[in-house]
Amino acid sequence: MASGEPGPVWAEYFADPFVHRRADGRYVAVGTEEEAPEGGRVFPMLESDDLRRWRARGRALERVDPGLGEAYWAPEIIEADGEWWMYYSVGRDIHGHHLRVARSPAAFGPYIDTGTVLTPEERFAIDAHPFQDADGTRYLYFARDVLDAERPGTHLAVAEMDGMQRFAAPPVRVLAPWSDAQIYERNRSMYGRSWDWHTLEGPSVVRRHGRYWMTFSAGAWTGPGYAVTWAVADHPLGPWEPAPDTTPPLLASDGVLVGPGHNSLTTAPDGGDVIVFHSWDAARARRSMHVRRIDFTPTGPRLGGAMGE
Repeated sequence: MASGEPGPVWAEYFADPFVHRRADGRYVAVGTEEEAPEGGRVFPMLESDDLRRWRARGRALERVDPGLGEAYWAPEIIEADGEWWMYYSVGRDIHGHHLRVARSPAAFGPYIDTGTVLTPEERFAIDAHPFQDADGTRYLYFARDVLDAERPGTHLAVAEMDGMQRFAAPPVRVLAPWSDAQIYERNRSMYGRSWDWHTLEGPSVVRRHGRYWMTFSAGAWTGPGYAVTWAVADHPLGPWEPAPDTTPPLLASDGVLVGPGHNSLTTAPDGGDVIVFHSWDAARARRSMHVRRIDFTPTGPRLGGAMGE
């Protein structure tokens, strides 16, 4: 498929796709599967030389104690200190998710959980995104449930890291929902009562033009209203300023894409930026991985053409 055409680069189920460019120029992808096979590892992995053609590389993470849950979501990996580290959440359906850390000597695993729970004080935490600044400081962005807010729901937060498995300080607010377009569900039953529940999730951060740019998803991942937008800051801890209200989403349902979201950012072989995300198929039976160009201009990111066969 030529650049500019909209098809997925991996047609099988592969939600919450995270793509990492290795030092040797090859790409590693890891994502959430519809239903992990009983027993064995979770999180499918892919490999590519060019972001267009992908090959399966098995599954990444050895399961943890079943008492922690059976729903494994949104892994991201990073290489540091001669090892590979995975940040992910596990819980029971939509309940009890917390961020955990796993480690592997190799990019494709096996990843073994270290026993570390990064978010024991949170009600619910998902979608961990590790980011290392130019000065070497590490941060972890994630989504968490916040009830005492004007718009309760899932908000975005960040914590500076001390090493790979510990927060250097308590997490701080990144963004709270600000629009009805970010409502996940009205009268949603959560925490013993009903809420007009909002959702911001799936953050990904890069530094361009001396500023920090975050792309993230909003709304309900289950339907066509899911979309990707952006925010900008002068420091990883913020304050973060969302895109102007008049700015359309970077990614939204458009007749080809259905509920596109949960993106990651990486660089193409030619050095340009790309955004990787999932979208439902027309029957809304499968979320598959797509890759498109993205240009971070001084006034905001601009979406480019697709990458595919």
